[in-house]
Amino acid sequence: MITKRRKFKEADFQRWATKKTSDYGRQLHEKQKARFTYGVMEKQFRRYYDKALKSQGSTGEIILQLLERRLDNVVYRLGLASSRHHARQMVVHRKITVNGQLVDIPSYIVVKDEVIKPKKIEDFQIYEAETPKWLAFDKKTKEGKVITLPIRDEMPLDINEQLIVEYYSR
Repeated sequence: MITKRRKFKEADFQRWATKKTSDYGRQLHEKQKARFTYGVMEKQFRRYYDKALKSQGSTGEIILQLLERRLDNVVYRLGLASSRHHARQMVVHRKITVNGQLVDIPSYIVVKDEVIKPKKIEDFQIYEAETPKWLAFDKKTKEGKVITLPIRDEMPLDINEQLIVEYYSR
């Protein structure tokens, strides 16, 4: 038995293939993008949102600020690790000190004037990374310091924090 195949015009197929994303879909995508960028699980991300909601200022900006100030992210930003995953592993394996104390918690939030450096300087290589303005890094001693809190201009531009706030405020 021979059946006829229906011939589709190119325009028909494009119309089916490109659906408009809903508001909820865009909000979810933005939240997931932030979560996967920083390597944070959903429950922890929700806690960051709740913490940002209770504090003074723009909720979305504070969420990004909290994510940027995580110890694993700071190690990555200083150029001591090739990726955030690598930085997280270094923190968990007790290779990083904060103010001379070993810290093995990747979600540790660094504050102003804290000094971050490797436990053994000779074990580390410096990866090419542009150090943000809110951090200072000495390449000889491989020591980083938090100068100020990060502001929105110094954070990743590809994350729309307003959509994240809209997602959680449903």
